[in-house]
Order: sequence, then C-alpha cells, then structure tokens
Amino acid sequence: MSEVFEGYERQYCELSANLFRKCTSASALDGEQKKQTLSEITGGIDEAESLIRKMNLDARTLQPSVKANLLAKLREYKSDLNNLKREVKRITFGNLNAAARNELLESGLADTIAVSADQRTRLMSTTERLGKSSDRIKDSQRTMLETEDLGVSILEDLHSQRQPLLRAHDTLHGVDDNIGRSKRILTNMSRRMNKNKWTIACIGTLLVIAIIVILYFKLK
Repeated sequence: MSEVFEGYERQYCELSANLFRKCTSASALDGEQKKQTLSEITGGIDEAESLIRKMNLDARTLQPSVKANLLAKLREYKSDLNNLKREVKRITFGNLNAAARNELLESGLADTIAVSADQRTRLMSTTERLGKSSDRIKDSQRTMLETEDLGVSILEDLHSQRQPLLRAHDTLHGVDDNIGRSKRILTNMSRRMNKNKWTIACIGTLLVIAIIVILYFKLK
C-alpha cells in the first residue's frame, strides 16, 4: 500500500470518528451551540471529501491488484460519509422545524390557515431560486467529478507510457553502444588493410629488386 494513501487514510479515520462524535452531541444541544457544532461538522465533511479525493487519485496510480482493494475501501468511506451527511440534514431540518413551530406558537399564528397571494408568490419565487441554485451546484459538482476523472485518466496514461519510454531509452542506449563498437572494429580493420597494403608493396618491391639482381649476375 502507498505511504501517501496510508497518511490520508489515517487523517480521514480520525476526522470521521470526530465528526460522528460531534454529530451525536449536536442532537442534545440547542440554540447557538447547536448551530456552531453543525457548522464545524459541515466544515469537517468538506475536509473529509477532500481527503477521499486525494486517496482516490493516489490509489488509481498504483498496481491493479493493490488499486482494487484500495478502491473498495474508498467506497466504504464514501458510504460512511453519506450516512453522516444524512444525519446532519436530519438534525438541521429537525431543528428548523422545531424553531418554526415555536415561532408560530409565540406569534399566535398557529391557527392561521389562509395565506395571502403575495406571500404565496414570494414563496414560489424563493423556491424557484433555490431550485435553480441547487441545479447550478449539481452542475458544478458534475463538472468537478468529470475533471477529476479526466485527471485520473491522464495520470494512468502517463504511468502506462512511462515504462515503454524507459525501455525505448535503454534500447537506444544499447544501439549507441553497438554503433560505437562497430565503428571501432571498422577503424581497426581499415588500419590492418592499410598495413597489409604497405607490407605487400614492400614485399613486391623486394622481389623485383631480387629478380633484377639475379638477372644482372646471370647475364654478367
């Protein structure tokens, strides 16, 4: 397993355990303390998601046998984080509903049934704006995930291309050595050929001189 992955995993486990403890304690709180605790939990969830993304990127660069086990772990971590998000929503909306009921009771509007057209219009407009904002957030998340997947794919491609490039470099280095050896062999052969030419020329000259001397003495 990658040491980088283990470091992120250790941070995530500690953060996740702390968030679950805070979530449990938030159920018993109210008022500003509850809001503060929920705000801390939300920030912690963002940090946990960032750690999961980092683990995912690191895991996808490892060998397939190791990567499969790590990705299975990440699926469990994502499931735990989704459970935590649902619990936070339950606590948050439960708190809002209780506050709304208290406000209605205090203001004496619990028995009011009719709602003015203006209020309905404002409510529908607000709901529509919230829906559009939610769609934009979903689009941004989808774009972020697509960008993350693209980055992971590029890392995998680079990792897969690294080995062929290294092998090609070693092959070129070997070819360069062979060319160097061949050049030295050809140089030595050329030197030997030149030496042989001079040797043959000398022997031929000596033979011609010997023949001339022999003929000279015979004729004389």
